[in-house]
Amino acid sequence: MRFTDSPTVELEVAGRVLSIQQDNNSLHVGTTVWPCSLVLVKFLERWASHLGPSPAPYADLLGFAGKRAVELGSGCGPAGMGLHLLGLDVVLTDIAPVMPALRRNLKRNRAILSRAPRHALLYWNNSDQIAALRPPFDYVIAADVVYIEESVAPLVSAMAALVAPRGVVLLGYQVRSPEAHALFWELCERTFFVEKVPKLDLHPDYAYEEADVYLLRKK
Repeated sequence: MRFTDSPTVELEVAGRVLSIQQDNNSLHVGTTVWPCSLVLVKFLERWASHLGPSPAPYADLLGFAGKRAVELGSGCGPAGMGLHLLGLDVVLTDIAPVMPALRRNLKRNRAILSRAPRHALLYWNNSDQIAALRPPFDYVIAADVVYIEESVAPLVSAMAALVAPRGVVLLGYQVRSPEAHALFWELCERTFFVEKVPKLDLHPDYAYEEADVYLLRKK
């Protein structure tokens, strides 16, 4: 499910509106805005800003002040930019063919981002690029990144290498490939404790049937 075929997607976060340019005709899926990134940001906004029921069950998880994060597969940048607006120090990463789209959207939203978040090239199987990011991170962010079976093992390995022992992987997830789906959760369960966020805890306007949010913590 794409969020929209429109060339521009708008996402309101913390009272400001991100304008995200996408290209659905590109050969690279990272130049399209997929719904999991929006679902993840709005879930985090809901609880980080205490808009949900009281007491907020995720309050201890979402104390962003002074915390570091890295996003894997940032694509057009909605999740990373949204978390930046929520106060998280986040580095947005992706592969070389997607970086022009990411840079374009960072520039497009410069006025509302104030200090634009950092971005870096990252292939999940490149240990030098992982080390250059200076892990560990308090949070690893990933949204809609499980769709090719061959990339699953490097993805899970990168998550484990980047997240701190007491850190959290914040994952926006939708089943794209049965084979990739099965392998991803098989590998994740070897390394992480897995918690699925109940649909009722997602932002009510962004609780799409196909999209879920998971919290992964190292075993």
